Amino acid sequence: MPATLTEKIIARHIVSGEMTAGSPIDIRIAQTLTQDATGTMAYLQFEAMGVERVQTDLSVSYVDHNTLQTGFENADDHRYLQSVAAKHGIYFSRPGNGICHQVHLERFGMPGGTLLGSDSHTPTGGGIGMLAIGAGGLDVAAAMAGEPFSLNMPEVIGVRLEGELQGWASAKDVILELLRRLSVKGGVGRVFEYFGPGVATLSVPERATITNMGAELGATSSIFPSDEVTRQFLRAQQREDAWSEQIADEDAPFAEVITIDLSAIKPLVAQPHMPDEVVPVSEIAGLKVDQVCIGSCTNSSLKDLMTVAAILKGRTVHEHTSLVVSPGSRQVEEMIARNGALADLLAAGARVLEPACGPCIGMGQAPPTGGVSVRTFNRNFLGRSGTADAGIYLTSPEIAAAVAISGEFVDPSGQVDLPAVELPEVFTVDDSMIIPPPDDPSEVEVVRGPNIQPIPLRDPIPESFEATVLLKVGDNITTDDIMPAGAKILPLRSNIPAISQFVFSGIDPEFASRAEAIQPGLILGGQNYGQGSSREHAALAPLHLGIRAVLAESFARIHKANLVNFGIAPLEIAAADYEALEQGAVLRIEGAREAIAAGKPITAEVVGTGRTVSLTCDLSEREREILLAGGRLNHIRQRRQGA
Repeated sequence: MPATLTEKIIARHIVSGEMTAGSPIDIRIAQTLTQDATGTMAYLQFEAMGVERVQTDLSVSYVDHNTLQTGFENADDHRYLQSVAAKHGIYFSRPGNGICHQVHLERFGMPGGTLLGSDSHTPTGGGIGMLAIGAGGLDVAAAMAGEPFSLNMPEVIGVRLEGELQGWASAKDVILELLRRLSVKGGVGRVFEYFGPGVATLSVPERATITNMGAELGATSSIFPSDEVTRQFLRAQQREDAWSEQIADEDAPFAEVITIDLSAIKPLVAQPHMPDEVVPVSEIAGLKVDQVCIGSCTNSSLKDLMTVAAILKGRTVHEHTSLVVSPGSRQVEEMIARNGALADLLAAGARVLEPACGPCIGMGQAPPTGGVSVRTFNRNFLGRSGTADAGIYLTSPEIAAAVAISGEFVDPSGQVDLPAVELPEVFTVDDSMIIPPPDDPSEVEVVRGPNIQPIPLRDPIPESFEATVLLKVGDNITTDDIMPAGAKILPLRSNIPAISQFVFSGIDPEFASRAEAIQPGLILGGQNYGQGSSREHAALAPLHLGIRAVLAESFARIHKANLVNFGIAPLEIAAADYEALEQGAVLRIEGAREAIAAGKPITAEVVGTGRTVSLTCDLSEREREILLAGGRLNHIRQRRQGA
């Protein structure tokens, strides 16, 4: 039977289940990655499982998020991460070595393998033909302990690429075009698999830009074939031995095929405050711009920055516009320093930041009040930049560089030729900032700072309970809305009691205090609740505040799994009942455990009104067991104790 590349990789790694779209499956994970904003909690969870050594082929701990050290917290977490990696057989990528997705693509990614990462943009690895999936830290910890990863078998959507990009159009515009067509909900339950004659015209960094931002579609993953272009990239990285051909069969049975003519793509921009608010750049030409930020795991490759430097060469950033540039890895930083591109950036007036996530997660470079910031990043959620009333626009490095010179939105297409850049055949390779684990970890002492607090655990769901709707929110609530990032909050990632005080702080500053006073609590949401980041703190911190369940019309994949992992029931509610319920309503639920165990609807009485609402707990049998146990840690312990 012909098969897609996605199906071939899953077939090689499947542990249990049927490969029918929507059916629960378990797959073996070959590689994992964590980053420091999620990693500290993931390794605390791994330690709690009592496994001496990681069971994967390779696990890597990256420090790339919390690199702004304004207090002891981040430095203490980094020290913990380095020591726990040495103790348990994990590679450690030191601060300054680069962004996890860029470095993993360069130094570790394996075509045809499986990669699970505690970051929603892990599908970047699909740029070299990996099935790479983002997940919560607990799922990654379990994979490191040898547990399979559970998911519903995704639909595989074929994206046929024809033609070749022209002029100022870029790979960023390809994924923005898909977002324009499908929306931020258009990829839920799907893998986007790219094929067709246009694929060969895209370099690996361009492919990685597209797979990276597939996360904004809500997709499980995105993947390109591993072909001669992939082989050339790995040869340049001096690890051609990692290459293998990975392609779909000629008559692969895609659930749907979307065709994109690359030659027809024009420069696009996502307007505030969602990545799918996409229009042609030409439509907003003339809009004044205060800030331009180039970098992030989406657009910080050597090709990206050399192109930006070529556009800026001999020119100066507009006097009313600030430009910052973040290389994606130390490799990229060193190579632009040696080939002269860094000098061109500096001469133009760019401020060059360290190879890290930086402004993308609100870690510095907040725009001015009411400012317009143009970014080559993947998300433009309201307030994510650190400035609540700023307008964040997402576009390509090419257009961002042109905007930085002009001080306003411009589309140079047809007016100025895009400078061509040539990449070297061999890249600079220096892995000295990646520390391999010792063969004998017996002498390693795990170092814990005072900010590292124990993991909160949840008691099993009771048979009956009353809970209050503490907050009612709308559609497309992001994990940034639930648990904000930024320089003030991110250092508290290993301290759940402290970070819980910021839950929903951008929407309702009184939420945390109200939740602590009224327990147990419920949250009421609309469609696509929990989209965005994989941060499990958006479940962990509400757990600490006594949230028993989230009622929503629909859930984003990773966040729904995180809620289950920490014993918070994700219950689906009909649109009419969502409209009728208000903040402050008290729900009485009888027979909760019995209904969840049987996969039956739960009837909740709205106390004092005589009305009832029907709630659906749409979970696999395994997920129901985890929820009833009070979370995945409890479930793993119970299972292993009974073995």
